[in-house]
Amino acid sequence: MSSRATALRRLMTEYKQLTANGAPDNMFTAGPISEDNFFEWEALIMGPKDTPYEGGVFAAKLTFPSDYPLSPFKMKFDPPLFHPNIYKDGNVCISILHAPGDDPTGYELSSERWSPVQSVEKVLLSVVSMLAEPNLESGANIDCCKVYRENRPEFERIVRQQIRDMLGV
Repeated sequence: MSSRATALRRLMTEYKQLTANGAPDNMFTAGPISEDNFFEWEALIMGPKDTPYEGGVFAAKLTFPSDYPLSPFKMKFDPPLFHPNIYKDGNVCISILHAPGDDPTGYELSSERWSPVQSVEKVLLSVVSMLAEPNLESGANIDCCKVYRENRPEFERIVRQQIRDMLGV
């Protein structure tokens, strides 16, 4: 069986599990954008309670490689979120989505990086946690990291304004 066929079977299984079980506390939904292409999904993530993201619903595109689950998928918020671990273009920077094996920089343990036992659900739960508690040691948006460290009220103001703008309020 080809790796693409294996990936497709795995994606269909994960989608079935997500729709059957739902996310804990309805924190997110995820599934293929089109039934014609199981390798591109959309996720909607609810802003975690008691964070500046509360009240927001954030869309992200998940793009799966043909050798999934051997390699991780890519995740990109559109529109991009102002967050220390999200690049300005919306791409998510989180250990669980980094290629498997040892980190060439020595920063991450291989156990923190992608492995085929991970799933869309586990990654999305990690992203919700990341929204609530950014990892400033591994910043993707350096300007945001600086604001977060040096002026937390300003960071929270920017995030809340971004949510209002998204909601058209």
